[in-house]
Amino acid sequence: MVKITKTKALANETFISNLILFLHGEKVILDFDLAFLYQTENRILKQTVKRNKKRFPPDFLFQLSRKEWKGLITNCDRFKQYKNSPVLPLAFTEQGVAMLSSVLKSEKAIEVNIAIMRTFVQMRTLLETNKHLAQKIAELEAKYDENFQMVFEAIRQLMKDEEKPKIPIGFQIKEPKVKYGRNKS
Repeated sequence: MVKITKTKALANETFISNLILFLHGEKVILDFDLAFLYQTENRILKQTVKRNKKRFPPDFLFQLSRKEWKGLITNCDRFKQYKNSPVLPLAFTEQGVAMLSSVLKSEKAIEVNIAIMRTFVQMRTLLETNKHLAQKIAELEAKYDENFQMVFEAIRQLMKDEEKPKIPIGFQIKEPKVKYGRNKS
């Protein structure tokens, strides 16, 4: 068994987090990404899932619609290589990935599954932290909207003042007219 260092595990979790997508309100990983992680062919992964259909209810696994898939291909450069594929990908939720560990029994599958589960937990923690942060930002926006309203009102007032003729400020000195030329004396 290969010993994973903390740095290597962190790199795996970072890599895995880039594979996780949000679809149907769920965090999911697509079948070909899982096949890559498990170092197996995608057709073998799908075959294994088909042989164990009862283990993958709709909340564990779903197939993307053609519209969803085209949207992903359009918006994500990493999917361009699959744009001509006639087969729609499967999306595995966190529970679906966990269930894969029970049907894929290699050492690599166990190692990868642990890293994936840790990544899902890490993402869940980050999302909870972000919810708290989002709430604070919303409170600040509500509080400072009134202040910004005053700023905009002040700007409007300054714009109105520019329309009025300017009155010079300060002392005004009239300079005497000096005639240049010869003095008649």
